[in-house]
Parts: sequence; C-alpha cells; structure tokens
Amino acid sequence: MGILRFVLLVSLSLVLFGLKTTVSQPQQQAQVPCLFIFGDSLVDNGNNNRLLSLARANYRPYGIDFPQGTTGRFTNGRTYVDALAQILGFRNYIPPYSRIRGQAILRGANFASGAAGIRDETGDNLGAHTSMNQQVELYTSAVQQMLRYFRGDTNELQRYLSRCIFYSGMGSNDYLNNYFMPDFYSTSTNFNDKTFAQSLINNYTQQLTRLYQFGARKVIVTGVGQIGCIPYQLARYNNLNNSTGRCNDKINNAIVVFNSQVKKLVDRLNKGQLKGAKFVYLDSYKSTYDLAVNGATYGFEVVDKGCCGVGRNNGQITCLPLQTPCPDRTKYLFWDAFHPTETANILLAKSNFNSRAYAYPINIQELANI
Repeated sequence: MGILRFVLLVSLSLVLFGLKTTVSQPQQQAQVPCLFIFGDSLVDNGNNNRLLSLARANYRPYGIDFPQGTTGRFTNGRTYVDALAQILGFRNYIPPYSRIRGQAILRGANFASGAAGIRDETGDNLGAHTSMNQQVELYTSAVQQMLRYFRGDTNELQRYLSRCIFYSGMGSNDYLNNYFMPDFYSTSTNFNDKTFAQSLINNYTQQLTRLYQFGARKVIVTGVGQIGCIPYQLARYNNLNNSTGRCNDKINNAIVVFNSQVKKLVDRLNKGQLKGAKFVYLDSYKSTYDLAVNGATYGFEVVDKGCCGVGRNNGQITCLPLQTPCPDRTKYLFWDAFHPTETANILLAKSNFNSRAYAYPINIQELANI
C-alpha cells in the first residue's frame, strides 16, 4: 500500500470510525441559508417522476428505507445530498424544483435529473430528462423568482446567494449513456478519451460560469466515481469477456482523464477566473474506490452486486417494480445496478464534510464557514 493511500484511508477511518451510518439530529439553524443541487440520478429526488422516461425511480422498492417512502430517489433511502443537507443543519430535505412553490425556493432547490449529462443529448436513449444546460436555465428562472422576495434589490439577493452552497455532480451519464454507447451516439467516433474530456470541460466551464453570474459563490464540483466497477458494468464486461470480478478499465481510464481535468478546472476558477468564488472538488473516484476495496472496514459484506436487481451481479437489469430487495441494505455498497445504498451515501457525505481526504483544496465544512 502506498503512503498516500495509507494516509487517505487513515483520514477516512478517523472520520467514520465508531460512527453509525446515521446522520445526527440537525442543528437549530442551518450553517448556510440555502443549498442548490445540480446533477443526475445519484442526487435526483423526484424531478423525473412525471417525465416520459426510463430514468425514473418512483416505484417500490425504491425508497423502502426512506421516511416518506417512494419519492423518485434512485436508492433505498437518502441520497448523498440528503445526508449533506442534514449535516449542514437543514431541518428538511431540499425538495425537487418541480414541486417547490412560493418562498420555499429561498431554502434552495434540487434541479437534478436522472440520465442528465453535461452534453444536451446525453441520456436521450432513456427518454426525457433535464440536461445540465436546462437545469442551469431553471435556476436562472428561480433567481428571478427569488428577486421578488428581496423587493427587486439585486445586491441584497446577491449577498444572500453568496452564503449558499451549490452542489454540481455531472459527467457519469456523458460516459455511460453517451461516449460508451456507440450504437446510439457518435461521440466515441468523433473524439478520443482526451478530446472528449476536454469538450465536456469546455461545456462545464460555461455552465458553472453561468451559475456564478447568477449568484453562486460557494460551489462543490464532484468528479465521476469508479463507474467501470458498478454492478451494471461488472455484469456486462465480465459476461462479454468470460471473466469474474473485473472492472471495466477502459471506462475507468477515461473517467480518470475527465476527473483530472475537472480538478484543474477547479484550480483555474479558484485562481481568480471567477472573482470572489470558492470551488471545492470532491474526488468521487478515490472515495468510491476506497469504500469498495475496504468495504469490510465500513460494514459492507457485498461490494460487487446490487441489493436489488436481476441477473449477474444483480446488475444486468436494474431493480424492477415490487421486486424484493436484499433484507439488510446496510451490508451492500450498491442498491441497484448503478446507485449506492443509503449507507454508502451517508458514509461518503460524512467523509467529505470535515476531512480533506477526498475534498480539495478545502472540505465542505470549511467552505460553509467562508
């Protein structure tokens, strides 16, 4: 084990050791006034429910461990941003934008949409969704709505938004449901790993800049996780190659290229490209890798199969309506073919909050305190 890997594991252990995978009761007052969320199915909490799409999770057993039951979250319980909101002290989960009415927008909104990507066409193979560009435009409309509650005072609204946290987790679908789907998309013909990552970064820079122009100053940007090792890829890759337990390194290698560019983007934005803003990069690739490799340390007994699904690794077909899932979700890293369990989401949120093991250049707690 390399020294750096050892240090990271020790850091994560210090954060998590002895803690149950529950989030403590929220504080009297949240550490930030609002939280705005942009992303895909990893953090979508119901925006896709009324869309004509295969990327929906508004049926049982999704939400089997969530207090409100089935809501459209793509997991058994809380998502990463649900856990993050609780740690930040919000008394309620940040609602999907599609359901927000009135002054509730002042507490934040979740714009995330299953199958969404940085590129507009990403995820079209699954049906309707709200791309990152569309999510950003919905946010700009929300800002205009919020201005009414500040009596048209744009400076006061800007001061308010500058204290909020903005979370953006994008890129997974640009690979799973675009670049590595050559039968449906031409991107793998038009680009190689390096040029595709750069194309995504160019678009992503414009999108994040747009958020900045409409008030974002404290921004979390996540890298893409080790998606070559999710149950869907394990089932598909090992079936094609007649092997067992191997991750799809071709996908993982492409993700590493993209993530390195995202981190460099965060550096550029922090060095004055967007004056007064602070960006934090979360290394989702490293954190998900460490959870899988050291699963037993965190109570996971199964790290290569979905708790709910069909076929090899419970990953050939994702969790079906009314399917009976595994009895103890806390023992599984993955809920279905693509998404982590609530237990994994909470562990990841805690590890990013007050530790720099996977957060750069500062952690989320430090970002909130700026």
